[in-house]
Amino acid sequence: MFRRKLTALDYHNPSGFNCKDETEFRNFIVWLEDQKIRHYRIEDRGNLRNIHSAEWPKFFEKYVQDVKCPFQAQDRQETVDWLLGLAVRLEYGDNVERYRNCKPDIVKNQDKAADPLINLDSNSPDFKAGVMALANLLQIQRHDDYLVMLKAVRILIQERLSSEAIAKASAAKEGLPVSLDKHILGFDTGDATLNEAAKILRLLHIEELRDLQTRINEAIVAVQAIIADPKTDHRLGKVGR
Repeated sequence: MFRRKLTALDYHNPSGFNCKDETEFRNFIVWLEDQKIRHYRIEDRGNLRNIHSAEWPKFFEKYVQDVKCPFQAQDRQETVDWLLGLAVRLEYGDNVERYRNCKPDIVKNQDKAADPLINLDSNSPDFKAGVMALANLLQIQRHDDYLVMLKAVRILIQERLSSEAIAKASAAKEGLPVSLDKHILGFDTGDATLNEAAKILRLLHIEELRDLQTRINEAIVAVQAIIADPKTDHRLGKVGR
């Protein structure tokens, strides 16, 4: 599951690493922090290096929080994958010039497929861990089909996190002047001031209903974009059952 990232980091046993082996796992975390991540100062790594301590899980949990990992320490595979990704990014940052001039051994076809999901191995542990990390980061509901989760991630990013969406959300919403005299309340409170206040509350309520309807429509469109796509489940290759 982690072989490619471990190989990129020059780990001594990338093919045989077993994160379920407690001793191997603790030694691996110490190696990763000492050699690659280096989040703590050297003098502050003592607790993490004391792999035989009964309190080591507590120290590791604090370490996971300190590096701002989105996973819990108990989610071992996801946490290890995220830490490896962090280490790879830091390794590249330390050796930008070295990796910038690297040439691929095989020149791959640059033409993009109409649906990039077709070329993904949805059963790959790396793919599942990556999708789960994105879903947790964006607080997206988990789903048994990882391709469905990935499509939900794509839709959320396009609708909420694109530059256009952020610019639209950041723009000040200018209100239009409203003449309360043109609006009929439908009842009389017996007080002119209370009547105007009631009209204002009714207009605000109508605006909230319109906004709610817009959000409902967006939700319907988002759901249809997932369930109406015949390529959502590539094992079926067709719409429906």
